[in-house]
Amino acid sequence: MVQGALAGLAAGGLYAVLAVCLTLMSRLVRVVNFAQAATGMFGSYVGVALSVHGGLPEWLAVLLGVLLGGVLSVLIGWVVSTWLAEAGTGTRSAVTVAVLLLLISLSFILFGNKPQPFPALLAGPAFTAGGVVISQVTVVTVALAVVIALAARLILTKTPVGISLRALSERPTTAELLGIPAKRLSAAVWGATGLISTVIIVIVAPSQSNDATSLAMLVVPAAAAALLGGFRRLDLAVAGGLVLGMLQGALAQVDQLSVVRNFVPFLAIVGLLVWSQRKEVWDAAR
Repeated sequence: MVQGALAGLAAGGLYAVLAVCLTLMSRLVRVVNFAQAATGMFGSYVGVALSVHGGLPEWLAVLLGVLLGGVLSVLIGWVVSTWLAEAGTGTRSAVTVAVLLLLISLSFILFGNKPQPFPALLAGPAFTAGGVVISQVTVVTVALAVVIALAARLILTKTPVGISLRALSERPTTAELLGIPAKRLSAAVWGATGLISTVIIVIVAPSQSNDATSLAMLVVPAAAAALLGGFRRLDLAVAGGLVLGMLQGALAQVDQLSVVRNFVPFLAIVGLLVWSQRKEVWDAAR
């Protein structure tokens, strides 16, 4: 089980990176982006198609796919910030559910519902710890999660751009009256999280179930990890993603519990939602 837990760190790093993106989106642009993984999936699929069928060099195809993931996110953000600027978080988030379904359907039409031949950008072991082999993918995904969370925290607290983003998230109307370019900053957040999501999916997809539905629905465990921090705290989002991946990896090593690992994210979401409402429930019981 220890070996399985360490093997699950690769998926945990993926969940953690996506959870950080979800947390940033929720904090800065008031959206729970359910299409976070779907845009990365679609961009990475296009990159694979350009390499396999288009004959482009692998590095160029991957780069174009990552850029497409960022552009798709910017377009979604432009629609939300233009027509739903005054809408609540629930309404703005609902739009991303439609985008999630649209991108899955579009990927079925263009690429089918079969796993794609993703190029292995990272392969082989990085090192061995206590007889357990730690892969390069595991090291890179965990490192990316930590680095992105720390970089985001530094930018939000130490730079003028970060202060403007915080002002925009807390008081959007007041921020715009003070001359803060709301649409450009929102587009930058959407684009940055889209690029990050596509990069991490391209890295991990060769070692995961990489059909369109599986990749797009990675948003579920990522949302569970982000919920641990209330979609506000980046450190808890990273911790939640890593713990979730390790738990799934450990359960996969036990035959009687291997099926349960697929339900762990949903159980985590339900448990965290119930726990977050405990005060209201207990007060009502009294």
